[in-house]
Amino acid sequence: MGDAQAEGEGPRCVGCGGRVKTLFVQYSPGNIRLMKCDNCKAVADPYIECEFMIILIDLVLHKTRAYRHILFNKLSMGSSVDKGILYRSTLIHIALDAFRISFSKGNTADGASSRSILSTTSNCIEVIGDALLGNIIFVIMLLLGVRFILKLSFDIIRYREVLFAVIISSYFKLFLFTMMVWEFPSSVIFIVEMFVLSSNVVALRVVSQFPKAHCFGVCFIAHAAKYLTERWILRTP
Repeated sequence: MGDAQAEGEGPRCVGCGGRVKTLFVQYSPGNIRLMKCDNCKAVADPYIECEFMIILIDLVLHKTRAYRHILFNKLSMGSSVDKGILYRSTLIHIALDAFRISFSKGNTADGASSRSILSTTSNCIEVIGDALLGNIIFVIMLLLGVRFILKLSFDIIRYREVLFAVIISSYFKLFLFTMMVWEFPSSVIFIVEMFVLSSNVVALRVVSQFPKAHCFGVCFIAHAAKYLTERWILRTP
């Protein structure tokens, strides 16, 4: 808590985005009082008393209040706490992209079973490499867009917040796990990617406080560059 305060970071009101000293006061276990924001005079974070399913529904509906709750209050973005979350989320993000690329290449379980162990291992390494390349291009274009479209000065902490928000807001990629169990048409992947794009726009807007059009431009360029890279990879023999 001391580090967060020293850096000027801390919880925020989910309504107006202003900083607050504390979100609630706990008198005894299970007995808390939600604090109000000094700026908008509303309860700073009513999601504290909500079930996770309600928060998830609001995230799916792209409500900025829910994104502020997750990014600033739940995951403590901007403090040292989020480093481990960022690393783990990035690994999951790359793993899901690798599965998506593998699915696009037609690497089904039936096809893999007829291959040798060496061939299967080589194919897995190739798919992971393709996913890494796509995400490297994505991050580069995202940060360039933040620098030249949003015109944010270069700040490692600020850029890490942007990356953190985009990775966390790509949570709908977890839906790809269901494709390991049930069969879906390939068009589902496109729908998932479109949902991830729109979610990234909301998260970037929450973090940067820039207009939606600017944030959409940044995210669209990054996703387009990643898509073109993967199309080139899939057509490479």
